[in-house]
Amino acid sequence: QGRMWAYAVGFTVLPHVGGFLGWFINRKEITGWYEKLKKPSWCPSRKMFPVAWTVLYTGMGYASYLIWNDLGGCSSKALIPLGLYGAQLALNWAWPPFFFGARNLKMALIDILLLDCLAIGTLCSWYRINKIATLLLVPYLGWLAMATCLTIRIWKDNPEQKPGKSE
Repeated sequence: QGRMWAYAVGFTVLPHVGGFLGWFINRKEITGWYEKLKKPSWCPSRKMFPVAWTVLYTGMGYASYLIWNDLGGCSSKALIPLGLYGAQLALNWAWPPFFFGARNLKMALIDILLLDCLAIGTLCSWYRINKIATLLLVPYLGWLAMATCLTIRIWKDNPEQKPGKSE
């Protein structure tokens, strides 16, 4: 019981690791290339994204701890619920390198559509296990819905440049 707080902290911090790395690696593209893209009027301010992701990653990380704890750790019962969570987290972390790093809007769109499916699957698999964990994912799904719509609009409104063309 004494080490449970360390597990809670570890699970809560884990999503932030990939989020921070994605920001750190792509930070120059965020302030340069991204600013030049055509975006819809409802696009959140660039300053809103780190605040939102801090809250969302904290909630989903703690929720994953609740699921892990309720299922007795890394048991066979945890394979699907935590496997779905891990897969959606990997796609979440893959989106910034596709979007900002490679500037590949089509791959970013495919990634976020698959991410949406896995996040919904995660939510559904968690529902019977822990209602609080499930509720902690709801804001994340809401933000993903907005991010998906934003990705679609940016992809449609900013035709990708052909290789060799200057920006």
